[in-house]
Amino acid sequence: MSAVIDNKLAVADAGPLVRPLAPARIADAVSEPAWVRRTLIGAALAFLTLFLFVPLVAVFVQALAKGLDVYWAALVDSDAVSALKLTLVAAGVSVPLNLVFGVAAAWAIAKFDFRGKNLLLTLIDLPFSVSPVIAGLIYMLIFGLQGWCGEWLRDHDVKIVFAVPGIVLATVFVTFPFIARELIPLMQAQGQEQEEAARVLGASGWQILWRVTLPNVKWALLYGVILCNARAMGEFGAVSVVSGHIRGQTNTLPLHIEILYNDYQFAAAFAVASLLAALALVTLVLKYIVERRAKSSHDAESRHEH
Repeated sequence: MSAVIDNKLAVADAGPLVRPLAPARIADAVSEPAWVRRTLIGAALAFLTLFLFVPLVAVFVQALAKGLDVYWAALVDSDAVSALKLTLVAAGVSVPLNLVFGVAAAWAIAKFDFRGKNLLLTLIDLPFSVSPVIAGLIYMLIFGLQGWCGEWLRDHDVKIVFAVPGIVLATVFVTFPFIARELIPLMQAQGQEQEEAARVLGASGWQILWRVTLPNVKWALLYGVILCNARAMGEFGAVSVVSGHIRGQTNTLPLHIEILYNDYQFAAAFAVASLLAALALVTLVLKYIVERRAKSSHDAESRHEH
């Protein structure tokens, strides 16, 4: 007891020596000199210009180097149109599938405790740690002619690899973490109070999902869908392994660009690449809009709470 009293007296004696910093001193302690800020901003802008803006501009310049006629002819070519359609099909199938899986997985992980929860989280992150080429090889080992299911698929005239189903499967594999990984942290941070209150008031599971859970995560969900769609349209590695590179049938836009470039059709390759770059720019614009809307919604909710 005496030791505690001695400690309190020591702290009281040291009180005049420990003075709070003035606001100006706090600002000086956490702020950098102006030249440091300008240097960091300049370095960041230089990096973005060199590695992002210059290559992006170069794609459009090279695409239009031989005139609009050559550019348009490359875009309306039958193989290019087929590649665009297949890219849209792969994205159009994989994104809704990942949407359903992402919402279900995030809801289960964030709102419930069950055996195998950590294993499910690990499986969701698997495409981030496995090379897309390895993923394509796995599908070849399973569904290829010499694979585990190859003979059965051949006997029943079912084609997975070197066909549209294999491309869709590979695209689904490389994109399925995006929506789930956007939703899980947000749902965990929101907790379970609102769902539990709705359950007490008599709401069913579907009513809780549609009227409570999804409205609270709508911006994160839309953000994940945009990222998933961008990844699906730009996928190359896994799709390259399972596609077979059949012109006009199993080539997506990235694969078609590679074939044109290897055939020394540089203007056509850059023309198709500019189309893919334009889709990426549209994705970035949508991503920016969603981020602004989400921030505005969060600020409005914060003002309402206060």
